[in-house]
Amino acid sequence: MGTGKRGLIAMAVTVVCAVTVLAAPGTAFANAGRTPSPSTSPSPDPSASATPVPSKDLEAIREKLDHLYHDAAVATDAYNAAEEKAKQQSAAIVDLAQKIVKGQQKLDELRQRAGAAAAAQYRTGGLPDEAQLLLSDNPQQFLDGAGRVLEGERATKDLIVEMTRTQQDLKQYAADAADQWNKLEAGRKSKEAARKKIKQQIAAAEKLESRLEKKEKERLAELEQEAALQAQTAWLDSGILDEINGKASELGKKAVAYATAQIGKPYEWGAEGPKTYDCSGLTSQAWAAAGHGIPRTSQEQWKQLQHVDIKDMRPGDLIIYFDDASHVGMYIGDGAIVHAPRPGRTVTITGAGSMPILGVVRPDA
Repeated sequence: MGTGKRGLIAMAVTVVCAVTVLAAPGTAFANAGRTPSPSTSPSPDPSASATPVPSKDLEAIREKLDHLYHDAAVATDAYNAAEEKAKQQSAAIVDLAQKIVKGQQKLDELRQRAGAAAAAQYRTGGLPDEAQLLLSDNPQQFLDGAGRVLEGERATKDLIVEMTRTQQDLKQYAADAADQWNKLEAGRKSKEAARKKIKQQIAAAEKLESRLEKKEKERLAELEQEAALQAQTAWLDSGILDEINGKASELGKKAVAYATAQIGKPYEWGAEGPKTYDCSGLTSQAWAAAGHGIPRTSQEQWKQLQHVDIKDMRPGDLIIYFDDASHVGMYIGDGAIVHAPRPGRTVTITGAGSMPILGVVRPDA
C-alpha cells in the first residue's frame, strides 16, 4: 500500500473516530418557559414562625426568577442549535471520510490499469503501438492496428483525465472534511458555553428559592398562578377565542394525543422523553410520533414552520412565546396549550394566553 493511500485512509479513520467522540449524544437542550403551570398550593404549615416576606418583595423575587429561567431558556436554545448543527456536521464528515476511502480505491484501480498498459508495452520490446504498426507489411494487419492505436490513444487520454479528476476529488474531500471538523470544534465550544450558562442561571434560581420559607414558597406559587391567570383573562377578554374554530388535522390529532399523554412527567432541560421533556423536546417528539418530523428547537420551529394567524390556529399547531421565541407549547383547543414549563415543573395544561405570544406555526401545513 502506498504512502499516500495509507495517509488518506488513516485520516478518514481518524476523522470518523474523532467525530464519534465529539458528537456523542449528550444532553440536548430546548427552552424552558417563563411562566410555570398552575398547580394546587399545599396547605400552610402552622409551625412556620419566620417573619413573612412582604408581597411586594415576593413579587420582585417572582420577576427575578422569571428572568433567570428565561435566560436559561435562551441559552438552552443556543445549545440545542449547536447540537443540531453538530449532528449535521458529524454526518457530513463521516460521508466525506467514506468518499475519501472509495476515491483512494478508485485511484488505485486506475493506477493498476496504467501499470498494465506499461507492462504490455514492455512485452512488445518497448516499442509503442504506433511503431509496431509502421513496421507491419500486412495491409489487413495495418488497418486493424490503426484502429487499435486510435482506441488506445483515446483510452490513455480518458485514463489520465479520470486519474486527474479522482486526485482532485480526493484533495477537495480532504479540504471539506477539515472545514467541517473546524466547524464541529467551534460548535463544541459554543455548546459548552451555553451549557455553563444554563447551569448558572438555574442554580441561581434554585438558590433564590431555597432562601424562602414554606409559606413564602406557597405565596410565590400563588403569585405565579395569578400572573398567568391575569394574562390568560386579558387574552380571552379580547374575544379571540370566538374567532378560533379550526379543526385538527389527522396528524394534528396524533400529535395532541401524544403530548397530552405526557402530562405529569417532569421537565428536564435537554430531554426528549420518554420520561422527561423540555418544551421543544415535547413538541418535536409529539410531531415525530405523529409521523411528521419538525425542527428540535423553538427558535427553529418559529423560523422554519409555516406561520398562521392566531384566529386560524387549530389543535396541534404550536404557539411560540416571547420576542426571542424561547418557549413553545402545543395548542389543544378551547384556549389551552399543553407544554413543559420550566425546571421544577411538570408537563401540564395551561392557558394559551398565559404568556406573551409571538406567533403560531403549523407543522403539517
